[in-house]
Amino acid sequence: MLKAVILIGGPQKGTRFRPLSFEVPKPLFPVAGVPMIQHHIEACVQVPGMQEILLIGFYQPDESLMQFLEAAQQEFNLPVRCLYLQEFAPLGTGGGLYHFRDQILAGGPEAFFVLNADVCSDFPLSAMLDVHRRHCHPFLLLGTRANRTQSLNYGCIVENPQTHEVLHYVEKPSTFISDIINCGIYLFSPEALTPLRDVFQRNQQERQLCLALGEDSPSSWPGAGTIRLEQDVFSNLAGKGQIYVHITEGIWSQIKSAGSALYASRLYLGQYQITHPERLAKHSPGGPRIRGNVYIHPTAKVAPSAVLGPNVSIGKGVTVGEGVRLRESIVLHGATLQEHTCVLHSIVGWGSTVGRWARVEGTPNDPNPNDPRARMDSESLFKDGKLLPAITILGCRVRIPAEVLILNSIVLPHKELSRSFTNQIIL
Repeated sequence: MLKAVILIGGPQKGTRFRPLSFEVPKPLFPVAGVPMIQHHIEACVQVPGMQEILLIGFYQPDESLMQFLEAAQQEFNLPVRCLYLQEFAPLGTGGGLYHFRDQILAGGPEAFFVLNADVCSDFPLSAMLDVHRRHCHPFLLLGTRANRTQSLNYGCIVENPQTHEVLHYVEKPSTFISDIINCGIYLFSPEALTPLRDVFQRNQQERQLCLALGEDSPSSWPGAGTIRLEQDVFSNLAGKGQIYVHITEGIWSQIKSAGSALYASRLYLGQYQITHPERLAKHSPGGPRIRGNVYIHPTAKVAPSAVLGPNVSIGKGVTVGEGVRLRESIVLHGATLQEHTCVLHSIVGWGSTVGRWARVEGTPNDPNPNDPRARMDSESLFKDGKLLPAITILGCRVRIPAEVLILNSIVLPHKELSRSFTNQIIL
């Protein structure tokens, strides 16, 4: 018996994902046509022996989250339960695992996967399970490779190349440690919860000692019950024969910002060629011209003279008018692109309207295509007080007039523009 835990975080995170996270919880944002965490769930249910998927986070169990879980349960129609467990406070990447340990271990699973919600991957879970069953390590981490410069933005792993034991682990080091980085996808044995208990008890003892001495807890300490897997567990146990790494050559990227969501959409659309070819639009007589990988929701209305792709995702109820050109973009539920608009490297928000002959365009921040180890850069909105060129984002229910240009800009929800904008945040 196997289980999976998906760590979905909470609304206090994901500030780099605004304004898109104003409308839906970040884990439910559509990437390649389906909610971000649906990719995780689909990968989990393909693993033989999977019995239960637990979502742990600090989001209120609102209508959108509950509707998604109900729909997922019906769609997969498998003996796999999907449950949401809400934390009483933000507990970090390990605190929720320890707090809900009884639910995780109920039924006696041989092991359980732990997946961060904000990663895009082909999820080689079966390969990880094979490694676990051969060696039965308490902790198995999925790793991939990055170039020397970008590795500093991730958790870095030094391994024994013969045994693949993790000898050293540093989260976002200040100098180069290793080109092997943590993917945020793990397979734990039940005994892996013991070190989490030890961290929890040590934190409690240190707080009680401070209180007994009449001292305040150091401001650098995390909140009560918070456990950070990376700093509190992996760093401390590295080199002690408990943590091992399985390195993947498959697709992987973080989804920390809107720009990285667009890149993840491209990766998943490419994966659909293998995993879900039925989701990819096909060119047909009398239909729009399709170039490359394109997802079109069945309820969308697309004019036959539109040209779509590559790497385009069109959501539920979207209207695409005559002569529209769409490339490297996500168009969300209920949006309207009027005749002869051009949308490139952009995200068009829910219910937004782009007027005729308007142009909405962004600047991609893609990894270097000539470097096989290049990853998405950690994006910053500003440099030297100026907004950096990036993809264009239209928030919910934005109205763009006819014949204007919106370039490298972020438009917050419910704005009605009257002119062109370049390199601006429109509040």
